[in-house]
Amino acid sequence: MFSAKSWRVQALGSTVAMLAAMFPQAQAADPKAGQVKAGMCATCHGALGFSTIPNAPHLAGQPAIYIEEQLKQYRSGKRANEVMAVMAKPLTDKEIENLAAWYASIPIEVGQPR
Repeated sequence: MFSAKSWRVQALGSTVAMLAAMFPQAQAADPKAGQVKAGMCATCHGALGFSTIPNAPHLAGQPAIYIEEQLKQYRSGKRANEVMAVMAKPLTDKEIENLAAWYASIPIEVGQPR
């Protein structure tokens, strides 16, 4: 026979297990996959995220959340830039997360101006 406390513990455990099954864990972003995908960005933003042209920002060392938000805004049209709209349009959320993780993982060195 189950006590009321034992029954509640079992019910809670079952509920947690069902909820866990309904909401699979979010996959962490993959910087290596982002690095591969970033090949399409290198012409303007450089192979290591340091811009090669004046109108393109450096991406190396930027916070991942910032890069994700900007790419999603380009993709949706909320942020306007003809080149970036075309580049971001086909990206999936996962690809955006991976790109952001790659650029955020690139170490940058900041120093005092000379």
